[in-house]
Amino acid sequence: MSDTNDKKPPARKPLTLKKPGVGGPRSGSSAGRMKSVVVETKKKKLVGRPAKPGAPNAAPRVAPKPTPDAPVDKVAEEARKQGLSKSEYVKRQEALKSAAAEQSKKDALRKAEEDERKRRMEEERKALDAKRKAEEEAELRRLAEEEEERKREEAEAARRAPTVAQKLLAEDDNKDNADKNALEQAGGRIKKKRGGGPKAKTATKPNNDRRRKGKLTIVSALSGDEERQRSLASVRRAREREKERQRGQGNEKLKVAREVTIPESITVGDLANRMAERTSDVVKYLMKQGTMATVNDVLDADTAQLVAEDFGHNVKRVAEADVEDDFINAAPEDADNLKSRAPVIAVMGHVDHGKTSLLDALRATDVAAGEAGGITQHIGAYQLKLKSGQAITVLDTPGHAAFSAMRTRGAEAVDIVVLVVAADDGVKPQTIESISHAKAAGAPIIVAVNKMDTYEADARKVETELLQYEIITESMSGETQSVHVSALKKTGLDDLAEAIGLQAELMDLKANPDRDADGLVIESKVEKGRGPVATLLVKRGTLKRGDIVVAGSYWGKVKAMMDERNTQLKSAGPSIPVAVMGFDGAPMPGEPFAVVENEAKAREITEYRLRKAKNDAAAKPSAMASMEQMMAKLQGKEVSEMPVLVKGDVQGSVEAIRSSVEGAGNEEVQARVIHGAVGAISESDVLLAKSSSAPILAFNVRPNRQAKDLAEREGVEIRYYSIIYDLLDDVKGVLQGMLAPERRETFIGYAEILEVFNISKIGKVAGCRITEGRVERACGVRLLRENVVIHEGMLKTLKRFKDEVEKVQAGMECGMAFENYEDIRKGDQIECFTVEYVERKLA
Repeated sequence: MSDTNDKKPPARKPLTLKKPGVGGPRSGSSAGRMKSVVVETKKKKLVGRPAKPGAPNAAPRVAPKPTPDAPVDKVAEEARKQGLSKSEYVKRQEALKSAAAEQSKKDALRKAEEDERKRRMEEERKALDAKRKAEEEAELRRLAEEEEERKREEAEAARRAPTVAQKLLAEDDNKDNADKNALEQAGGRIKKKRGGGPKAKTATKPNNDRRRKGKLTIVSALSGDEERQRSLASVRRAREREKERQRGQGNEKLKVAREVTIPESITVGDLANRMAERTSDVVKYLMKQGTMATVNDVLDADTAQLVAEDFGHNVKRVAEADVEDDFINAAPEDADNLKSRAPVIAVMGHVDHGKTSLLDALRATDVAAGEAGGITQHIGAYQLKLKSGQAITVLDTPGHAAFSAMRTRGAEAVDIVVLVVAADDGVKPQTIESISHAKAAGAPIIVAVNKMDTYEADARKVETELLQYEIITESMSGETQSVHVSALKKTGLDDLAEAIGLQAELMDLKANPDRDADGLVIESKVEKGRGPVATLLVKRGTLKRGDIVVAGSYWGKVKAMMDERNTQLKSAGPSIPVAVMGFDGAPMPGEPFAVVENEAKAREITEYRLRKAKNDAAAKPSAMASMEQMMAKLQGKEVSEMPVLVKGDVQGSVEAIRSSVEGAGNEEVQARVIHGAVGAISESDVLLAKSSSAPILAFNVRPNRQAKDLAEREGVEIRYYSIIYDLLDDVKGVLQGMLAPERRETFIGYAEILEVFNISKIGKVAGCRITEGRVERACGVRLLRENVVIHEGMLKTLKRFKDEVEKVQAGMECGMAFENYEDIRKGDQIECFTVEYVERKLA
């Protein structure tokens, strides 16, 4: 063999399944040799989680060999199940055991306290029962002893009755002697201090007088040696108690059932008073029923009825409006008590037809000359005596359109209506309205054709015009009387008086003067130094000075009564108009009045009416305001309001001004009266006008000095009027100024766009030809594209060639530019128009 074969082969490493380099990091070199690095690793101690069987470097777990005598660690097993260490598990178990022990201790303590409380309650209950039983037994024994004592005393009294007086005297003597003996025995030291001697001997001297000597002393009162006897009064009281007991009355009072009047609402205290029960009993009853109420709490009618019935009373339910049931007695009068009365006549007709002048001619006075503007502006009430001696009562009503409410009241209060028509003017609107009021009131009509002395007078024409309104005069075969008169020449007055007397005789007017007065309020005002003054027309009964009168929401005691001549009257019978002083306010004209029995009744009625009016006023405006707001939102309009404050001389004038002013507007502007009253302008009126930014309209009244100075300082405007025409004209003028002007549009021409030019610094300019009409600079334009309006605005530029021009006529070419709009195209049409604003007027 060769040398190479003789060489010894190198030793080989034993075979193993482990790959080289596995189990630790390796470090390499550039030559490619590998050098293993030994890394020492520490195994993590896992508690409660075994290592995965296939994990690297995992040491095999060797299960300990169980021995039959080795105990199982249950604590560790439970801790392992809950994922806790043994120490944590032990601490948790100890905490739970301590909490359970604490809770059981608390439960035991609570149970002991509950048992102790029950035991104490049981002992207290037994003690109370024993005490109550002992008290009952003691009371029974006391009653038995009293009964036995009473019987014994009655027997003794009956036996000794004949000599009671003598025995009483003897008892007094015995008491005196006993007192003296007690003094001798117990007052030795007192005798030594007083010196004894003869005084002591005289004190012990026997007394033969049987009358009682000296005063009652403390020693005699405290000594119980003597025998006390009952007095005669005590015996009599005992006998009376026995008689009452025998009659069954005893000490308890019988329950009295009363009739309890219950209104719609009543307080607890008032209900208790009406039932004659203690208020505390009523409150306790309500509390038992679950209602916590005090004395001043208000109960409804149903609850009050249940309470009264449970207390054993009879209930009578009344409504709040029942206070007015007997306000005016409408029962038929006995025919024997009726007496003839004067007729009440209303003179009605159109304004300036001579109504007041006709009345002046009848009574030979001149009232029309003193009226502002020559027109009547409030109702005048007079009583006239005709030449025949017959008395008539006349109401002169206004004829202006604003006084429609006055004409209505005049027609309702009268028996006969005298319709005055001017022969030279004919039937007018207020004439027609007066006819309607008279027919509604059912009053007969007498036509007086006035101004027969004028050249244009035509009575036949007037009577013919009245046919349209079913007024057929006697000259035309009708039943309505017609009289031709002249107030200026005083002709036909006798015929008119005769016609009135004949109509009154046919009606056979009668009334009972011997009863409480009632009637209507004709007019009211507030006079300086007099206060509220109301003109009343008595329809039935007799109104006397000192009567309690209720009219509307006001009441008063009649302090003074005057007729139309300011003559003081003590009484006023049927059909007599009088001015009455004493009301606490100015009642509304047209309100019925009546005399009531006392002031309490008057207050009850007026308070109910004021409360009702307040509730109605609170409910009505809110609904109206909401409807107005809703309509304004739906229509997209806003209503402009002009607030005003109205003060007048009489209530009727204020009412007429209010209705006329509030009706003068339209759907865009309105006048609103924030306050209207009679009397002079006061400082409170000025302050109200200042806060509301409203002018004050003064009708026949003036402000006092303080109010005038305040108005000047605050800048409040006060306007004075004496004629209602001027007032309404001023209000309408202000409302017309508040109206938005009317916009009127006038077409002037058409233009066609031929070309559109874009010029710097100007924008787009349309080269146009005027096809119809003309185009003016600064006019209104509409851009039409295929006959559809796509823009409306103003013309900014109008040029011809390079010059600005005022207008361009038809057939000429020009350049046009719009304000703030440049979307113009070739072929568009331009419609040109002018706009003017015209001032509007109220209808």
